[in-house]
Amino acid sequence: MTARGAASVAAGLAPARKSRPIRPGERIHIVGAAGAGASAAALLATWAGADVSGCDPGGPSSYTPALDALGIPVAPAHDPSHVLVGQPERLAVTKALTAIDPHNPELAAARAAGLPVEPWQQVVADAACGRRLVGVAGTHGKSTTSGWLVHVLAAAGADPGAFVGALLPASLTGLGLAATARQGRGAAFVVEADEYAGNFDPYHPEIIILTSAEWDHPDVFEDRAAVLVAFEAWIRASAPVVTALGRTPVLVANVADDGVAEICGRLADWPGRLLATRIVDAAGHDAPKAHLHTALGAAQLLEARITALECEHTVLEVAGLDTAPVIIALRSAGRHNAANALGVAGAALALGIAPVAIAEGLGSFDGVGRRLERKGEARGVVVYDDYGHHPTAIRETLAAVRQREPGRRVWAVYEPLTFHRTAALLDDFAAVLATADAVAVADIWAGRDTDLTVTSSVALAAAVAHRRPLIPVAAPGSVEATARWLAREVHEGDAVLVMGGGQSYRIGELLLEHLTAQGAL
Repeated sequence: MTARGAASVAAGLAPARKSRPIRPGERIHIVGAAGAGASAAALLATWAGADVSGCDPGGPSSYTPALDALGIPVAPAHDPSHVLVGQPERLAVTKALTAIDPHNPELAAARAAGLPVEPWQQVVADAACGRRLVGVAGTHGKSTTSGWLVHVLAAAGADPGAFVGALLPASLTGLGLAATARQGRGAAFVVEADEYAGNFDPYHPEIIILTSAEWDHPDVFEDRAAVLVAFEAWIRASAPVVTALGRTPVLVANVADDGVAEICGRLADWPGRLLATRIVDAAGHDAPKAHLHTALGAAQLLEARITALECEHTVLEVAGLDTAPVIIALRSAGRHNAANALGVAGAALALGIAPVAIAEGLGSFDGVGRRLERKGEARGVVVYDDYGHHPTAIRETLAAVRQREPGRRVWAVYEPLTFHRTAALLDDFAAVLATADAVAVADIWAGRDTDLTVTSSVALAAAVAHRRPLIPVAAPGSVEATARWLAREVHEGDAVLVMGGGQSYRIGELLLEHLTAQGAL
């Protein structure tokens, strides 16, 4: 399987440019506005004074109530009239469209009219222009870490702006309802910076959190090496923009991750400051990676030891946050979230937040939408929902559920996100899903894929069953069929973890409805 590459996915879009302030009254039309990121672009542009419209053939989503609240119109279809009649000054587009339909008539009409056609990330960058940008990057943990940092900064009175790729709670958005953006009036602006097909290229952060780096997005990255090159190039590209403002770039790097450690080892000549973070074992031992020795020589180190993994808390002893070790009880389960917390602490320190405020913010964060989110319980079955769609994320999330729900039979229910990713990592997916006590694999969500023949949900379920022939394993079909099948198979005392992109969130919701209805009979 050959990677298409970023250029193919972003066909027809203007290249990333340096951000500029959004002009009051500027007409911006956003294609795919019901998505997580594009909806944030619409909100942020509106707050900046632009006249914003949108369209999305997918119809309303969990992200559109926030657009409705600001009176942003979203048409239910693509149409050249949005350009010809609406007369926007530029189009902001999701790459989910250019990846499968680069010659879409609406985009063609914009190009014919000489309008800039840009990724929606450029609008977010423009909305953040002039603020202290913090970019949260990495293969895993971006949304949780971004939301957590927003929470810490807001609790400390810093009033940050933000784009986060998951729903922030209503208490953080200023809208009275959940959304993926926050206006804020403070100096800091937090942005989730995704590596897919150059999505993070418009962002030039003063502070970067790098959570992890491994192979993902096989449709654009040929291998792990290509992923590391992309992260390194982006970190290097940001430095001149930041230094030109008279500031020193800061990289907050989770050096316990092999990929991040390797990238840091390549940055000995980078003009910024490295703040290294790591979780150490119970004895306090976790030697730096061999290729890190030169970079870590000049690095500030922030590390933590996990002293307890309780059902509702992960207790950390953090060194480097203050003059003495600080004990923090996190409300988030899992070692991976402990690592995310350290990244948040490092960025907050770089922004000048007091250690006591950082500790308080870390310990009071309840999470963001679809990240180990407890959806409810019916007939003794507890249901969790998570966006995990990579073998590593699935492994860590399963471990977190076992921490939260000790003694329960744990179901791994997965809607694979894209055919390319599933085919390229099928053996890894099968191995990690097989560590659950029971497994259901829903139909694959194609997303940006154009080739739907490379694998199937049935093939993944078969690979799991081959590894664990004695546990329940099935590929029931659609998300609706999967929920119905689960309602017949789960038992009182089970914990069901639903994972994936696309429509997977509906599995947990429908399962709870089915179980509640059964209980009422």
